[in-house]
Amino acid sequence: EFYFTRAAYTGYGFRNFRSWEVDFPKADRQFLIGLRRLTNLHAYEMENPVRLTDPELGRYPFLYAVEVGYMALTEAEVVGLRRYLTAGGFLVIDDFWGSVEWENFEMEFERILPGHRVVEIPLDHPIFSCFYKVREIVQVPNVGNGMNGGPTWEKDGFVPTVRGIFDDQERLMVVINWNTDLGDAWEWAENPYYPLKYSTYAYQMGVNFIIYAMSH
Repeated sequence: EFYFTRAAYTGYGFRNFRSWEVDFPKADRQFLIGLRRLTNLHAYEMENPVRLTDPELGRYPFLYAVEVGYMALTEAEVVGLRRYLTAGGFLVIDDFWGSVEWENFEMEFERILPGHRVVEIPLDHPIFSCFYKVREIVQVPNVGNGMNGGPTWEKDGFVPTVRGIFDDQERLMVVINWNTDLGDAWEWAENPYYPLKYSTYAYQMGVNFIIYAMSH
């Protein structure tokens, strides 16, 4: 019924491996354990990375991408992701920080969805209440900072935000979690030293994203 599908894309490289693979596959698997326990969604229990050029990408209504500050898509990947989003696909972006990485994200998405504005998603939008009621945007730090008591930010990414890109019919196509790292909270949720505040928020947000994607 559901596959947690991760976008495999071309990037500049990151820490000697591909940027799309950050926290992979443990974060995906750990999140799916929670998803299967917290909801009645019949979810495949393993990871599911898919290239943006794969003709099968459209089979999956939910797509997750990380470290888009290092994204450098080929023209074929741009076309593939645009086709996916305009056909009804739903993309969640996570784990990128600061103004420099935001500039790269904006540049890439102007290629993918030219003319579409990025806007703040208000807390009264259904994505914050379709399963769990989320009342505030929490900044989720990387695992090292989280277990050592902070700081919660990286680079100049002091303020966490959830933004979106809508189509011309006001359908939400892209959710952008900027200056936060939900994936690390999923990956380390079972660690007793990782703060429950962050893992609880990250799981609630992830579940809401998926329920929203599967019901719209």
